[in-house]
Amino acid sequence: MEDLEALADELDRRLADADAALLASYPGDRGVRQPVHTVYVPADRFAADTLGDWGDEARLALATHGRSAMDLAEALELRPSLADEVYDRVRAKLEREPIEDLRIDFEDGYGIRPDDHEDAAATGAAEALAETIRAGAAAPFHGLRIKSFEAPTRRRGLRTLDLFVAALARHDALTDGFVVTLPKVTSVDQVEAFVTALAAIEAAHDIPGGSLRFEIQIETPQAILGADGTALVARMIAAGAGRVTGLHYGTYDYSASLGVAAAHQSMEHPVADHAKNVMQVAAAGTGVFVSDGSTNVLPVGDQAAVRAAWRLHVRLIGRSLARGIYQGWDLHPAQLPSRYVATYAFYREGLGEAAARLRAYVHGGDSAFLDEPATAVALAGFIIRGLECGAVDPAEVDKLVGVEPERLAVLARRPVAP
Repeated sequence: MEDLEALADELDRRLADADAALLASYPGDRGVRQPVHTVYVPADRFAADTLGDWGDEARLALATHGRSAMDLAEALELRPSLADEVYDRVRAKLEREPIEDLRIDFEDGYGIRPDDHEDAAATGAAEALAETIRAGAAAPFHGLRIKSFEAPTRRRGLRTLDLFVAALARHDALTDGFVVTLPKVTSVDQVEAFVTALAAIEAAHDIPGGSLRFEIQIETPQAILGADGTALVARMIAAGAGRVTGLHYGTYDYSASLGVAAAHQSMEHPVADHAKNVMQVAAAGTGVFVSDGSTNVLPVGDQAAVRAAWRLHVRLIGRSLARGIYQGWDLHPAQLPSRYVATYAFYREGLGEAAARLRAYVHGGDSAFLDEPATAVALAGFIIRGLECGAVDPAEVDKLVGVEPERLAVLARRPVAP
């Protein structure tokens, strides 16, 4: 065709708006680490030594109920060789970084208190968090969950957020890891209102515009299916104006809203899977992380009870990971050993095959798989996630895959820092 270039130019003009909209709505990976969990601590129980206390309690639980790799293999029904691979790594993680993401809770975990009590708790918790940040002892990701923007709690949630951010700003303690959780979201309008609130708080406390970010907690059926028949969660991400970093599934509120009996409310109930599938599709390509919820079966009591709770937790985490959901909630220090055992086992078990397939893709060679670029993205992303949480060592990746970290990021389609 002689005028092919002219036709291409015309198509470029016609599709310019669609191209721009696609790029704006689906910017891809943000190039930042996703924590493997979010730990919720009620605001009145948070202090500067909370992280240290949780680490101590988690290590004690492991030492008591999983005294060695062999003991852990028996307790959690793991292959002895796999337990041997993860045991020392988990102990080191609990020493080095027991909590990856901390959320100081002013919602369900805190309840309704007199205003002067919550005012004091908001300022006190923020002061304690600032102290840990100054000392270099804070979780890499941290923040607070306020009360919802539903009418009965809207003013209280807004006041707590303002007091908390004001205290952090006074101490110059607002970090890139700071995030706010907005619970029980029922409408796109609430998300838009929250964006307005964050902008006003930034202006009031001389914080750079756009720096306050938030997660949307999916706890209501209205967020998954609106009255007009659309998946409102997708519109919520867009309404967040670039401030939304995550979608967090709320196991029990969501299940109860659909009439699921308490005995059957679970992260693996079919209604939970449906909601999370919708969340994953809505978040795909946006750079917004998806997090699973929690199990309320706590590892407390005698050894049999603790180990039974650990086995359940490990199974649920492994199930989420296999479905492409790489984050969940933890509610008790003794859940940290099972969190990291399950997470590390997932990456250790998959490392050999993922590395071999990625090496064959990059360097050529024999492989039983004919992997395409999209699969290479998934393989590289898997290895990067393993590195970020401590399940995999850089030296292993260098040996098994033979690529530099920068090249690995390119393969995973992650932005590379200049």
